[in-house]
Amino acid sequence: MWLTWRAATQRALYGENGFYLRERPSAHFRTSVSAAASATVGTSAVLAGAVLRELAELAGPAGMIDLVDVGAGEGALATGVLALAPQELRSRLRVTCVDVAPRPPDLPEEIGWEPVVPEGVEGLVIANEWLDNVPLDVVEQTPDGPRLVMVDPSDGAERLGDAPEEADLAWLDRWWPLGPVGERAEIGRPRDEAWASVIVRLARGRAVAVDYAHRLGARPPYGSLAGYRGGAAVAPVPDGSCDITAHVALDACAAAGERVGAVTTTLTTQREALRALGVTGARPPLDLAGWDPVGYLRALSRASLEAELIDPHGLGAFGWLRQSRP
Repeated sequence: MWLTWRAATQRALYGENGFYLRERPSAHFRTSVSAAASATVGTSAVLAGAVLRELAELAGPAGMIDLVDVGAGEGALATGVLALAPQELRSRLRVTCVDVAPRPPDLPEEIGWEPVVPEGVEGLVIANEWLDNVPLDVVEQTPDGPRLVMVDPSDGAERLGDAPEEADLAWLDRWWPLGPVGERAEIGRPRDEAWASVIVRLARGRAVAVDYAHRLGARPPYGSLAGYRGGAAVAPVPDGSCDITAHVALDACAAAGERVGAVTTTLTTQREALRALGVTGARPPLDLAGWDPVGYLRALSRASLEAELIDPHGLGAFGWLRQSRP
């Protein structure tokens, strides 16, 4: 049975007994959240602390404030932020995790669990490595123009299908123009729509998307479709046995957000975003080891984790898209 990559990925990840409905993401790949959660500092992780500082920028002196974690997985990020929040802010936080998977049994009771982003969010929405798992179609350039790439879900074999629909061709022309025959692209229009659906639910505050990303003029010529299972890269076979992912055209998502009401946009890297939030990776002074060896080791562990999160050749290269509504 031949399917488009979008249809095959949707079924493999989110269909009956799909990968994300039965698997714990931390068992298969390392993200900024799982990296942070693996080495906690005090009661929370470095990334949770940075997100808390982002949230604190939006919190007024009184009233409830939302934190919505989209593609929450096991809820580690929301749990870490909640644990680190000072009591005055924590008492005003309304925390919601959004994921299609069942609610984890050990999630704190005060954290809500929903399948979609709630309406009227006032605060911060963060989508960490969510958009890269929004299924999309793959096209290949031919002498007659782009053609959809069809896939056999049982083994990942491919063949060419029909031309994409007009809206997808228009997206390619604007955001991912194809060059010579054989080049490939991933049509990011479903991700634009997914991100726009977040922005329209934001009544006041900021939405942040964090993901593997590329920009116009520097797209990968043969796409970025990949599979992950058990901590290792595998062939992207959409049979439900592995994660299927592709990097995100965050600049196109930014334009989609602006079309539905975002009034400010910042597109940067995780390295720059986290450094602005106080994550520097600086090693503790060596003399601390002499009078507080335990404190030195704790500070050194924190510095190591911070360095991983802002490594320009690793997690620090992630894209950070920030958009706000007044």
